[in-house]
Amino acid sequence: MNITFEELRQIKHQLPTGSVSRIAKELNIDEQTVRNYFGAAKFEDGKTVGNHVQPGPHGGIVHIDDTTILDLAKKIIREAQDN
Repeated sequence: MNITFEELRQIKHQLPTGSVSRIAKELNIDEQTVRNYFGAAKFEDGKTVGNHVQPGPHGGIVHIDDTTILDLAKKIIREAQDN
């Protein structure tokens, strides 16, 4: 899947407080790995996540190998909007 870096960051900013922790817990991964997925780069405390950035407009194009974290983030946003 391809998405602009700007769009990826916008999704992260729409997440309600505590969502990074929830995603990490539900997927049994480190919280920093979730942050890295959304553009952070603190790899000593988390893992890389199979995202590849190509330079371009809007922060570049991010190719995401595995959309599991993104899918869960979108689900959390929908839940928050429904409440």
